[in-house]
Amino acid sequence: MSETVKCLVWDLDNTLWQGTLSEGDDVQPAPGVRELVESLDARGILQSVASKNDHDQAWARLEELGLARYFVLPQIGWWPKSESVRAIADDLKFAHGTIAFVDDQPAERAEVAFHLPQVRCYPAEQVAELAGLGEFTPATVTEDAKRRREMYQAGFQRAAARTGHTGPDEDFVRSLSLVMRIEHAAEEQLARVEELTLRTSQMNATGVHYSGADLLALLDDPAHQVLVVSMSDRFGPHGAVGVVLLETGNRAWHLKLLATSCRVVSFGAGAAILRWLTDQAARVGTHLVADFRRTDRNRMMEIAYRFSGFTDDMCPCVAMLPGVGTQGGERLHLVPTRQQASTMMELVAPNLADRLVS
Repeated sequence: MSETVKCLVWDLDNTLWQGTLSEGDDVQPAPGVRELVESLDARGILQSVASKNDHDQAWARLEELGLARYFVLPQIGWWPKSESVRAIADDLKFAHGTIAFVDDQPAERAEVAFHLPQVRCYPAEQVAELAGLGEFTPATVTEDAKRRREMYQAGFQRAAARTGHTGPDEDFVRSLSLVMRIEHAAEEQLARVEELTLRTSQMNATGVHYSGADLLALLDDPAHQVLVVSMSDRFGPHGAVGVVLLETGNRAWHLKLLATSCRVVSFGAGAAILRWLTDQAARVGTHLVADFRRTDRNRMMEIAYRFSGFTDDMCPCVAMLPGVGTQGGERLHLVPTRQQASTMMELVAPNLADRLVS
């Protein structure tokens, strides 16, 4: 089975629209194009443009047609199409095998295929079929996937603002008006939670993968709390960026997994989650125990735990808890104290005591 396409790059003249813009044609979207653009966007497949046209004129026409907002990193100019497609892939940090290109001209497709042999090329005549092809049909479409284009566009604006910022990084982070939301996961969020346990590495405390079935079982277990963390700022959503798997036992709260996306490391997401969790445990007067397994990439997560006060010193009341401590990992311990609210972001989070099992 071929890899799912992550970005479809469109030619414009006689592909996305009928006619040639530079020749004065009243170009209009080809039949089925608008529906395909909207469908792929809803599936979380990004779309861009590689067109030999005057940029301002072509982009103005896309805006008039109500299609411009669907395209990220458009490359409109008179350079080779392969250069355009390569620039899009590089800026998105996507492997060439996840990029598709559609163009009405065989010579343009051949030029892209020669220089970028992993890019999949399609003739304009095949546009009506693309939505039904397996490579354009993700196995699952999470809520974050439906907003992927919006999140990437916000990310580009955020990166531009950071580049233009002068002064300490902390001042820039405060300028973002960050909001972190921690909530109990719903069943429809489990696909994204599973994805986070699979794809995070630098900020994954154990590297353990939890399948959708594992997570669903934990949702039904009153002794466990499955929490999903999302973030947003003045530019838009970051989406779901973290997962917390917590067993709230009588002797201690057992943090079985903390994983956060690398995209939010610089905003202090991991530390903010640990500060909130520490405060929650202090409110009910219980110990915190965290599983940790070193990998060759998660040193940053260990630093976050240590900076939050977790140590190797085990309290006798929690020393016999089952778990990763007996499977080649470590068990870190913390006697929680009340924590001040973060000055870097607004936090919207539940009171975990409301769901404790008596």
